[in-house]
Amino acid sequence: MEKKYDVTALGELLIDFVQNGLSDQGNPLFEANPGGAPCNVLAMLTKAGKKTAFLGKVGNDMFGRMLKTRAGGEGIDMTGLFMDEEVHTTLAFVEKLPNGDRDFSFYRKPGADIMLTKDEVKASAALIEGARIFHFGTLSMTDDDVEKATKEAVKIAKKAGCVISFDPNLRPPLWSSEEKAKEKIRWGLSQCDVLKISDNEITFMTGEEDLDKGIQMIIDEYKIPLVFATYGPDGSKAYYKDIQAYEKGFLNPATIETTGAGDTFCASALYHVLKYGLDGFDEEKLHELLTFANAAASLVTTKKGALCVMPTLDEVQAYIKAAGR
Repeated sequence: MEKKYDVTALGELLIDFVQNGLSDQGNPLFEANPGGAPCNVLAMLTKAGKKTAFLGKVGNDMFGRMLKTRAGGEGIDMTGLFMDEEVHTTLAFVEKLPNGDRDFSFYRKPGADIMLTKDEVKASAALIEGARIFHFGTLSMTDDDVEKATKEAVKIAKKAGCVISFDPNLRPPLWSSEEKAKEKIRWGLSQCDVLKISDNEITFMTGEEDLDKGIQMIIDEYKIPLVFATYGPDGSKAYYKDIQAYEKGFLNPATIETTGAGDTFCASALYHVLKYGLDGFDEEKLHELLTFANAAASLVTTKKGALCVMPTLDEVQAYIKAAGR
C-alpha cells in the first residue's frame, strides 16, 4: 500500500490545564492547553513538514470540539478522531512541583479517550496501513476495550510493514496497580522497533538505579533495534546496534514548565528515523539526532502547553547554533 502518511499515532487527546497565575482573590488560574502525548508527537512532526494522522476519541463537548479544531489546525489529519456522545473529553490538571517535576490530576473515570473500540480502529485501518511509522504509548492500554483497540492497531501496523514506535509515558495515577502498568509496558517493549524511555521509567521497569544497567537489561531482553533514554535536563542517550551515543541537555533559563518535552524529543527522534531509515544510522547521525531532540525539547519548555507551540526546524537549528553546539 502506498504510504500516504509519515507517522500515524493512536492514543489520548485531552486538555492539559496548566496553572497560569493567580486571580485577584489569590485563586489559581488554569489555562486549557490542547495535549495528549501521541498527538503532541504528531504536532512537532507536522511542524517539521511531515504528513501525520491521529486515531483516538474525545467527547462531543466544548473541549472535544476545541481539540479537533486545534489539532486539525496544526495540520494533523483528524479523520480518525471519533466523538463520543456519552462520555466527556479527558482532562488533566498539571501541577508544577518545587523540584521542577509535575504532578497530574486526571479526570478520566471514564474519559472519552478510553472509549475507543477495536471496531473503530478497524474502520480506520487505512490511516495505519498508509503510514511509514506507527506510534503509540501505554495510556491507551489502561482499560480493556481501548487495550483491544491498541493491540488491533499494532497488528494492522505490523502487517502493513510500519516501523513501530513506543513511548511508555508512565502516569501511575491512571493504573489500577503498578504490576498492570508493568505488564502493558512489557507488551509495548515486545512490539516496538523504536523506543523512547525516560529515566524514571527505566528504574520502574528494572528496579535499577544504575540507568545504564537498566537500559541494557531492557535491550537484552527485548532486542529493540533503536532505543532512546532521556534524562531530563541531563540530556539523553541513544543505543543502536553496538553504538552508544550521549548528548548533554540544553538548560534554558526561560523554562516555564516541562509538559510535552518528552513528546517533542520523541517526535524529533522519529523525524530522524524518517530521514535516515531504521537501518541508516551511524554514530555521527545519532549525535545529530540527540542534539536536535534535546534542543527541541528544551525550547518547548519555554511555553505553556505543547501541541500548539512546537518549535520549527529553523528555530531548533538557530537555538543549537546560538548554544555553540
